[in-house]
Amino acid sequence: MEKKLSIVVSIVLLLTLFPIKNAADEVKRITTHQLKPIMTQLREIPNDMERFAFDSGHVFEYPDAVRGIYVTGHSAGGSRFESLLDLMDTTDLNAMVIDIKDDHGYLTYLPDEGSPFSNIAQPYIKDPHQMIATLEEKQIYPIGRIVVFKDSVIAEMKPEWSFLDGDKVWLNRRGEAFVNPFLKEVWDYNIDIAIEAAKLGFQEIQFDYVRFPEGFEKRDEDLKYSLGDYEDMELDNVQKRVEAVTNFVEYAKERLEPYNVQVSVDIFGYTATLPEAPGIGQNFSKISEHVDVISSMIYPSHWTAYFGIPKPDLEPYKLVAEYAKLENAKLDQLENRPISRPWIQDFTATWLGAGNYIPYGKAEVEAQIRALNDNGIHEFLLWNAGNRYTSGVNYKPNND
Repeated sequence: MEKKLSIVVSIVLLLTLFPIKNAADEVKRITTHQLKPIMTQLREIPNDMERFAFDSGHVFEYPDAVRGIYVTGHSAGGSRFESLLDLMDTTDLNAMVIDIKDDHGYLTYLPDEGSPFSNIAQPYIKDPHQMIATLEEKQIYPIGRIVVFKDSVIAEMKPEWSFLDGDKVWLNRRGEAFVNPFLKEVWDYNIDIAIEAAKLGFQEIQFDYVRFPEGFEKRDEDLKYSLGDYEDMELDNVQKRVEAVTNFVEYAKERLEPYNVQVSVDIFGYTATLPEAPGIGQNFSKISEHVDVISSMIYPSHWTAYFGIPKPDLEPYKLVAEYAKLENAKLDQLENRPISRPWIQDFTATWLGAGNYIPYGKAEVEAQIRALNDNGIHEFLLWNAGNRYTSGVNYKPNND
């Protein structure tokens, strides 16, 4: 007991004996691996000692199984929110994944005065407190979505947090910028936003774009960026990326623990089919070990010929069923198996061209849900970028 408390005292003394700036510099040099033993011992402090635990004051019951939809900040703060509430009231849907930090990097509501995030805030959600109160009244499970490393807003404000092509921030083909997953400053920036969402009353934080840019293995030696604490690690570039992404997830879970929220991560479906995705740094098993929920994006339209299916968008049941079998086999190997809650498709992929897609409606959405249920997966999230969801869907098709 005395040894464990001495760790806390030592940290306090470090900050007391050195000037603040120097102490901060020293802390920055501590790697995640060096922090692990300290964090482990702190977690082992006896339960009779008082610990910090935040209570938002909102009470939500976890549903029998989360069946949710994606909701943008614009929809959550606009007239469409009422129609989405009606959808919840009239179906077996029971959860909303709501943008808190969106795909551009904007906070979707105006925080309290003096917030460090006022400079990235947009007034999409006019009254986030009232929104949460409405969801609580209707017992709609609220999940706050935070887009992490795709962030054009902060990349422009802080180019040193991004990847530089010459003296300019590098942009992908869609004109989007990413920030650097090697930097702990970037980690803390996003986790601090997640903590604000937890304080609002969100019951779960869902991190999206927890990765390097697609195809990064083709440009990792051409762009200018910091490797941070990973500079001197005796790993190749692929393993450094995997280590950084995995460490971010583990660190986020630890920092959010006092706020009594579940932690989930969105991940490319194809990563479960590989040991690890070499460019983007996602290792399905390693990430899954550090989350409460893993949400693979398994839209049939987003697969090339796979699982022996030449045109996956044409066969939603088969594609999802084959994926579910593979994912179950991977998750069964883990000591602490997270909940599987895949993202499924409620949109029509016309961009695939004639003969490669079909219109998605009631039958196609139900086919995906049935394929999950047939493989023991009972939670799912529906993606439609415009938040226009198919009417008349039976969200418990196997109960017929």
